[in-house]
Amino acid sequence: MNLKLVLSLLSSVCLLFLVACQPQKPMLVGPVKIIFDSDMGPDYDDVGALTLLHAFADSGKAEILATMASNKYDLVAPCLDVINTYYGRPAIPVGSPKTHGVNIGCSQHWTDSLVANYPHKIVSASQAEDATILYRRILASQPDTSVVIVTVGFLTNLNDLLLSQPDSISPLNGNDLVIKKVKRLVSMAGIFPEGSEFNVREDSTSSKYVFDHWPTRLVLSGFEIGNKILTGKKLISSNLKSPSRMAFGIAIPLSEADKNGRQSWDQTAVLTAVKGASFAFNEVKGQILVDPSGFNHWKNRKDGLHTYLVFKKSPEALSELIESYMMHEPVAKK
Repeated sequence: MNLKLVLSLLSSVCLLFLVACQPQKPMLVGPVKIIFDSDMGPDYDDVGALTLLHAFADSGKAEILATMASNKYDLVAPCLDVINTYYGRPAIPVGSPKTHGVNIGCSQHWTDSLVANYPHKIVSASQAEDATILYRRILASQPDTSVVIVTVGFLTNLNDLLLSQPDSISPLNGNDLVIKKVKRLVSMAGIFPEGSEFNVREDSTSSKYVFDHWPTRLVLSGFEIGNKILTGKKLISSNLKSPSRMAFGIAIPLSEADKNGRQSWDQTAVLTAVKGASFAFNEVKGQILVDPSGFNHWKNRKDGLHTYLVFKKSPEALSELIESYMMHEPVAKK
């Protein structure tokens, strides 16, 4: 082998060694693209959950593509608009079911208080866009396998999305559009390993269809997770002027059971969607099975696309973390 070739090979090896020894820049990861779907009204943890999502958006960790009402109660869409507007994002589109669905109001009257005390454009569900059309429009506009859907209410809208047909928005039917665009679904739903939970039970037909047919990864934060995470006491003792402060401040004193704070069911789904399950939880692989009545069972499967959460961090630690996000105030926009 001639000397020039040897020197050339040695030079190449040295260059590769120097490159390998250089500190590696971390891979840039963009914000998680989120569609938030809520039954806001029967409970107020939804308000805390959407507050978390705006806190993540303000820190660059999330991008809120749309907020959906899964409850036909007339003030759900206006309340979503109130919170989006308060956090400086009044242009976030709001969807609402236009055909079948559950209509459950707010017995504690925090929804009408939010609408009466904060700016918003949408004054009733009728002014919100059709949720199925909005889902299709948002998904079709996004990069492939980039969207995370978070549901903290009924599965009505996702049922209608899966059953939707090709249209002027997309040549794909709903199932194929989900396969193409959705990275995963994170849902506050069910009790594990089995039980009857409100979000699954109230529109059990939609729940059964979605969980039987959802074609991408599905992460479930069950009732037993949020049930142990209490928040709201620090929030309501603060001087904040936020929608969360008002909703929790009205509702917590109305229930003796909430004197130590309200269960944080919906917040856990947002936390998992943005930060990933492994941040605070372990996951059990398998498949959720739903009876026509809405009672859910669990089947362990190593190859299952479904997982449910179990605690890794303590409920107390998660309470402190979630409450800190719920106390987030709007960031001034440039």
